[in-house]
Amino acid sequence: QVQLVESGGGLVQAGGSLRLSCAASGRTSSTSSMAWFRQAPGKEREFVASITWSAGATYYVDSVKGRFTISRDNAKNTVDLQMNSLKPEDTAVYYCAARDTYSNIYRYWGQGTQVTVSS
Repeated sequence: QVQLVESGGGLVQAGGSLRLSCAASGRTSSTSSMAWFRQAPGKEREFVASITWSAGATYYVDSVKGRFTISRDNAKNTVDLQMNSLKPEDTAVYYCAARDTYSNIYRYWGQGTQVTVSS
């Protein structure tokens, strides 16, 4: 099992920045990559960004490219999401997720952290 705990959410004005952090514990060696997803009220959960543990390869949804940066610290088993130039449409609950190496699905999820961007 892998446990994920997010932190760093909050309220910020449009144009501001926030940094989310996800701490992974347990059998992290069974995971290949980490990702951030988000879910806004009344909308489906969507992929935001991901990063592989080994090579650090990153992927972003088009709407956050150039504004968000995902990074990882393999020694600490943490993954951060630096969010700059935030927009009201970035308001959502942000979830950290870990991809299981064997099933190749995001099997493990954190409890979520609220990000609210005011206009």
